[in-house]
Amino acid sequence: MSLDKEEVRTIAHLARLSVEESRLEPIAAELSRVLEFVDRLNSVDTRDIEPMSNPVSSELVLREDVITETDEREQLQKPAPAVHEGYFTVPRVIE
Repeated sequence: MSLDKEEVRTIAHLARLSVEESRLEPIAAELSRVLEFVDRLNSVDTRDIEPMSNPVSSELVLREDVITETDEREQLQKPAPAVHEGYFTVPRVIE
């Protein structure tokens, strides 16, 4: 499909775009190339191809769930001003 200057002018008007007269011809040529490419894509037989939500495979690589650090809660809570049942105690903010 090939576009001419008048069609580009109409498209620009409908899209509320201001296009200089000198740019109409290059834009028409570029849009024509885009439309030709779309026609080429439409000609490809895709009947046996399953639609994809993402072209990248999204398999998660899982690792074994192994404890790598020791429990240091008591040592880390020693300098805290207040601790209750293993939790930091802070002043109430909302009454």
